[in-house]
Amino acid sequence: MIILAATPIGNLGDATRRLVEALETVTVVAAEDTRTAARLLQALGVANRPRLVALHDHNEKERAGQLVELARERDVLVVSDAGMPTVSDPGYSLVAAAAAAGVAVTALPGPSAVLTALAVSGLPTDRFAFEGFLPRKPAERAQALSALAAEPRTLVFFEAPSRIAQTLDDMAHAFGADRAAAVCRELTKLHEQVRRGPLGELAAWAAQGVRGEIVVVVAGAAPRRVPFGDAVTQVLELTRSGERLKDAAAEVAEATGHSRRELYQAALAVKN
Repeated sequence: MIILAATPIGNLGDATRRLVEALETVTVVAAEDTRTAARLLQALGVANRPRLVALHDHNEKERAGQLVELARERDVLVVSDAGMPTVSDPGYSLVAAAAAAGVAVTALPGPSAVLTALAVSGLPTDRFAFEGFLPRKPAERAQALSALAAEPRTLVFFEAPSRIAQTLDDMAHAFGADRAAAVCRELTKLHEQVRRGPLGELAAWAAQGVRGEIVVVVAGAAPRRVPFGDAVTQVLELTRSGERLKDAAAEVAEATGHSRRELYQAALAVKN
C-alpha cells in the first residue's frame, strides 16, 4: 500500500513511534528531498536503509504511476520535508493515482504546522480554511486576498520570511488593518514565537525582518449586518433557486448575523 507519514515540523521529539517503526521496516521511501529523508533516518537512529526515491513537485505526475505499481507488491512510505504529505507538499497526484488504480492508501498521523498554528493562534478554531502559499506576483496576490476578504472562517496561510512583511501589508489593505491575526514562526523549535495583534500592527512589526518557517492565521470576516427585511428577501431568493428553506435561513444567518430561527419563521410566513 501507499503509506503517508507525517514527519516532525521542527522538534525531532515529535516523531511518532509508528513513523519510526515504519522507517525501520519499509524497503521503499518516496521523499520530497532524499537528502532530508536520509538525515531523518540518521537522526532517529534508524538502522534500516530503504531505497530512497525522489517525489517532488517537478516529477510527481510522471513518477506516481511507477510508485503505484511498486505499491502493489510492497509498502511505499511517503514523506515530505516536514509535516503531512499532500498538505501543501507533494503526494496528491500519487494518492489520486493510487485511488484510481485500486491501491490502498493509509496515513500515519503526526505533526501539522497548520493545526499547531491554529491551536496557538487564539483565534476561532471551529471552522477554518487552509490557503497554503499566496501567489508571489503582487497583482495575483491582491486578487486572491480580495476574494477572501468576506470569508467568515479563520484563514491559515504559509509564507516565506522574505515575503512576510509585504504579505501582511497586503492583508491589512484587503482585510482591514484592524482584523485580528497571529504570526507563528519556528513552531516546535527552540525559538518558537507567536505574535498576535491587528494586521496593521503585525505588518509594521514584520517590516523590521522576520526569520524562520512562518504560518499566518487570520480571523474570519465579521458577519455583515443588513436590514432584517433584506435578509428575509435573500432567504426567499435562495429558496426560489431550489434551496431548502432551512438551509437558506442558515446560510443567510451566517452571512448577516441575524437569527436563523427568526429568518426561517419570517420567510415561512411570507411563503404561506
